[in-house]
Amino acid sequence: MTHSNMTPEPGETPQPLTWHDGDMPYSTAFGDHFYCQTDGRLECGHVFHAGNGLPARWQTAQAFRIGELGFGTGLNACETWRRWKEHRRPGSHLHFVSFELYPMQADEIDRALSRWPEIDAERQVLVAKWPQAPAGTVTVELDEQTTLSVICGDAFTNLSASTFTFDAWFLDGFAPSKNSAMWSAELMQRVFDHTVPGGSFATYAAAGFVRRNLIAAGYALERRPGFAGKREMLCGTRSA
Repeated sequence: MTHSNMTPEPGETPQPLTWHDGDMPYSTAFGDHFYCQTDGRLECGHVFHAGNGLPARWQTAQAFRIGELGFGTGLNACETWRRWKEHRRPGSHLHFVSFELYPMQADEIDRALSRWPEIDAERQVLVAKWPQAPAGTVTVELDEQTTLSVICGDAFTNLSASTFTFDAWFLDGFAPSKNSAMWSAELMQRVFDHTVPGGSFATYAAAGFVRRNLIAAGYALERRPGFAGKREMLCGTRSA
């Protein structure tokens, strides 16, 4: 799973990463890995792409905006960009916007993503363009049809202030049991409020309180089989 957006205590500094199995980053702050230990790249396709009806929806969109809670290593952004390049229409544009409290350094992103040769090209571009001290809103023009924006800071505060609306959401904070703030009723309501009519969300999380918060926010919810033997995942839509 990806980086959390739990509000730090005053004066708190980002917790250092540790590394498991060579190149798998682990947050000591939240006691969780940044992505599925089976295969985070394949999980992205199963949960976030299929759960949001991608890439099929790209075929009818001139412009498409994805919102993500938790940028983490940038894995979802790179895998989404890879698939977008395969399926996009000429002249169309993808804006991938992620909310991240503790942005990684370029060398950490590089190390974490190096385990997937499938996204080597995307990783190299992201790392080369990533700022030395990411803060505020980091905007990276990945190519002429793809823009990445990483909004650094508290997700609830920044999403509340945002004027963006989103066609699809990737809800990918740390596990609800590790960081419940990323799945709160208040934040899920903000996510819904910033979803276009007919827009969607998907998440690997299936905890009862997450499900209830998404329903209370207004989504029509669907349960699907999870990735790699996990019983359930959630996806849903905002009615048109």
